[in-house]
Amino acid sequence: MSLMTDQELQDLLVELESDRVERKAAMSDPDRICQAICAFANDMPNHQLPGVVFVGANDDGTCSGLQISDELLRNLASMRSDGNILPLPSMTVQKRTLNGCETAVVTVHPSFAPPVRYKGRVWIRVGPRRGVASADDERQLTEKRRSRDLPFDITAMPSASLDDLNSDLFAKVYLPSALAPDVLAENKRSVEQQLSALRFATTGNEEPQKPTVLGILVIGKDVIGYIPGAYIQFRRIEGTELTDAIKDQKEITGTLPEILRGLDDILQAHISVATNITSGVVEARLPDYPLVAFQQIARNAIMHRNYEDTNAPVRITWFSDRVEIQNPGGPFGQVTRENFGRPGITDYRNPHLAEALKNLGYVQRFGVGIALAKQALKSNGNPDLKYEVEDAHVLAILRRRP
Repeated sequence: MSLMTDQELQDLLVELESDRVERKAAMSDPDRICQAICAFANDMPNHQLPGVVFVGANDDGTCSGLQISDELLRNLASMRSDGNILPLPSMTVQKRTLNGCETAVVTVHPSFAPPVRYKGRVWIRVGPRRGVASADDERQLTEKRRSRDLPFDITAMPSASLDDLNSDLFAKVYLPSALAPDVLAENKRSVEQQLSALRFATTGNEEPQKPTVLGILVIGKDVIGYIPGAYIQFRRIEGTELTDAIKDQKEITGTLPEILRGLDDILQAHISVATNITSGVVEARLPDYPLVAFQQIARNAIMHRNYEDTNAPVRITWFSDRVEIQNPGGPFGQVTRENFGRPGITDYRNPHLAEALKNLGYVQRFGVGIALAKQALKSNGNPDLKYEVEDAHVLAILRRRP
């Protein structure tokens, strides 16, 4: 993803007729900036070129005199990962000096898997118009997907059919969580079109529609029948070594919502809270582990694991002195063994699965799971979270509160 030159940006800045440009004199209306990012990611005119939001520029391309501070740049960059624009847009934020004017430049690249939504609505721009996409617009965006470039989580499952998806679960659980209420109320599309628009099924342009990996994971009737490693193996060990006696073990299977609910139930059942009894008064102490730390790390494991090259499950092993959470799949993209866990460094092997987790309410904001887990452990009095990062797996180690 190469950066645009000063000359290319200057030409766009003063080109008043271009539908690849938004100009904002200030940050007074962040919603409109997010809508513009969403529209450029959808690339409805099919330019296959980036769109640009200039913050600090008037409608005529002249300088508004806005101070381009580090805080302003951070606020713009956070629009990518706050979970409101899904799937995550490919964008950069820079401070550039153009025609002698300091400007914040947000460069947004077309999505490989439209439609992209902001707060449950698909925004598009054609010519001077920016607005919510119609049903026909969404259909055209869906058909634009570049199948050869798609991430694994939205590739087709050739041996499956739409009958392998639970349409009732889709309609009652996922649709209301993914779409804005007014969009859902006006929805007159067929189930097949809805599945395709939310990437649970292929477009069916050239052949019969097929469920995607994402569709099977989230609403499949037989998830591990098609994706054998898509479950969690839980073991409670009475000791500190794998060879010690097993106290409890379970396999948590099913759709993504079922696995996440089952995981929360098991974690809560195994967390211990010590008590003091003094003069007949029961005083509860802090738990041996904070639930939120488990949730953040386990959900990260589900989100970032490799579903393509291994049939291994996510493994949670609960020893008497620590809990180990291991996910198959090493660092991905810009994340390396050296920078793993560093704030601000994140990438997504399964970007559309991440979107589903956000829509279902299991992720509030992207890129902060490890930080939230560390904060919860520290507040509870637990030792710091440790990671062992290998090429083929990542192991998180949470140690018991003394």
